[in-house]
Amino acid sequence: MELLSRAVAFAVQAHDEMRRKSKDIPYILHPLEAAVIVGTMTSDQNLISAAVLHDVVEDAGITLNEIEELFGSRVRQLVASETEDKRESLPPAETWRIRKEESLQILKETNDIGVLMVWLGDKLANMRAIYRDHKVEGDSMWQRFNQKDKNEQAWYYRSIVDLTERLSHTSAWIEYKTLVEIVFK
Repeated sequence: MELLSRAVAFAVQAHDEMRRKSKDIPYILHPLEAAVIVGTMTSDQNLISAAVLHDVVEDAGITLNEIEELFGSRVRQLVASETEDKRESLPPAETWRIRKEESLQILKETNDIGVLMVWLGDKLANMRAIYRDHKVEGDSMWQRFNQKDKNEQAWYYRSIVDLTERLSHTSAWIEYKTLVEIVFK
């Protein structure tokens, strides 16, 4: 548990003061939820730690080298699989599709079940939030996303259902698939 304890403390510090999209919800709750979800599929501390750290490079200015120095090469590799090239010089809405295509390519090419687990932990946590918000706000909720087109969002989240099907025996995958079907019916 020492690796996970350090990862949680690091993620709390890295995401300090951050909030979820247009909500007054502390951002750290998302990676913690992703880690809990991964913990339902495995007890591997590298995978659970990577889940809690999955957004620190992309959103908090931490480098992959720092992740490797502090948490090892396996955690670095897993975090890297979840880190998009955000193309900071361009508006996020303009790069959304290419970033998602690049991300999905990682899932298509991997033979690493750990990569799939960390991805599923993150995306299930996202889908839970999307489902809750959609129940209250309906399709207007998409307006706070970089990609406002529900059909594009559906393409992305449905693609992840297909690409993580090797985890179809887990309750996390079943829940994810169910939420995708409900939100994007």
